[in-house]
Amino acid sequence: MSQATIISIETMRVACKSCSLSTLCLPMALCPEDVERLEDIVRHTRPLHRGDLLFRSGDRFRSLYVVKTGSLKSFAPSPEGGEQVLGFHLPGEVIGLDAIDRRTHVCYAKVLETSSICEVPFQRLAQLTAIIPSLQHQMYRLLSKEIGHDTDMLLLGKKSAEERLAAFLLDMSKRLQRRGLSPTDFHLSMSRHEIGNYLGLAVETVSRIFTRFQDDRLLGVERKHIELFDLDALETLAEGMGATRQQQQRT
Repeated sequence: MSQATIISIETMRVACKSCSLSTLCLPMALCPEDVERLEDIVRHTRPLHRGDLLFRSGDRFRSLYVVKTGSLKSFAPSPEGGEQVLGFHLPGEVIGLDAIDRRTHVCYAKVLETSSICEVPFQRLAQLTAIIPSLQHQMYRLLSKEIGHDTDMLLLGKKSAEERLAAFLLDMSKRLQRRGLSPTDFHLSMSRHEIGNYLGLAVETVSRIFTRFQDDRLLGVERKHIELFDLDALETLAEGMGATRQQQQRT
């Protein structure tokens, strides 16, 4: 059971100014007075449980959502009739930015574990950004990150299977570290199948590479619990320079 599984009403109602995630999402760089103005428009939803949908493709866009605790995945229907995982969303991250232009959600957001969400009505947020320059700047930063993520995914598709999984694990490590959590010892809320879907790999390939990484002492795996032993080696591998080193170690 992950630490985010049990959510109290008190946790959900923590004010933006007191939230440990305030330096990661919308309140970042706001003065206390402006944080209070933002806080006035934020809605705290009821706890959502694994399998619940936050929104569906085709739903009218009304709000942005910030993950407070737990995690979610976004996905779109695939041409084969399944789903294509588009991303995984951790505490402090904003979901729904891609719907601003079309005013309609073009994907689904599904809860991976018991989670709490802050809902930010977009019309009221837009009014605030017009009078709070630092909030407007933060919105630009978040939109830029969204574009950067799309670029990273295009580049990831050109990497080998080992490089993709190494890059994925390092990305999770860095995102968790920014939240004050361990960058080397963590729980993955998503399944091997979901990781493979996101990376464009078969689930058998993901499992095989996890085993290989474990044999090479890059990490330890116990079901969804991951312990990274050699971040430098994973970084080298993710950058496309680790294949020769791994081969040399095996010979």
